[in-house]
Amino acid sequence: MREKKKIYFASDFHLGLSAGSVPAEREKRIVSWLNEIKSDAEEIYLLGDIFDFWWEYRLVVPRGFTRFLGAISSITDSGIPVHFFTGNHDMWVTDYLSGECGMIIHKGPLTACFNGKKFHIAHGEGLGSGNTGYRILLSIFRNRFLRRLYSALHPSIGVGIGHWWSLSSRLGKGIKLDFLGDEKEDLIRYSRFILEKEGTDYFIYGHRHLAMSYKLPEGPDIIFLGDWVQNSSYAEWDGNNLDLRIIDQP
Repeated sequence: MREKKKIYFASDFHLGLSAGSVPAEREKRIVSWLNEIKSDAEEIYLLGDIFDFWWEYRLVVPRGFTRFLGAISSITDSGIPVHFFTGNHDMWVTDYLSGECGMIIHKGPLTACFNGKKFHIAHGEGLGSGNTGYRILLSIFRNRFLRRLYSALHPSIGVGIGHWWSLSSRLGKGIKLDFLGDEKEDLIRYSRFILEKEGTDYFIYGHRHLAMSYKLPEGPDIIFLGDWVQNSSYAEWDGNNLDLRIIDQP
């Protein structure tokens, strides 16, 4: 890591979601944050559900998000890597975000080392879950044949269905997601599973919409990144310390 350079982590922007806060204002707040951190960013990691719904047709991409995509393109053009992890709301990316905006796409968890510390990074959906129904739903969403069938729908129909489905989620309905405790949190269970296989210093997750740090008795810290619908939160690694920060709302 170069001197005075930092690595930033954020997730769950849910760009386009009409619940929780005004979508255009949320996008401007995110862009303002990106423009602020790019002066000292070594890398930026966006851990999924960046878009509330994203579907790429061969010649069509969703309307909107121009400020965000422009900010990202400017950052990657300057040589700063931006990593995009697919979430359960935007798992259907193909090559637009990488080809047009220069982002590095990850479709599963990533283990990386920063300044001698090992980080396990993931969006978090389905990890550690014993819910068979949810796992089946994720497999349906990821099925290539079913994705090709869905792409046969006209974009106004396909995107319309996607936004309708998103608004029926807990976040779309404004249902608060509380911390369930050590024994019931899937991602804590998953983190312990990873620890049995390899030493890890930090776990960083999106998905749960909880802005909190949790220290495992085994030693490593788990950072739940929160979201930008309510919290405007992110994590910052300065080479020695990993801090969770929450931006004060105006």
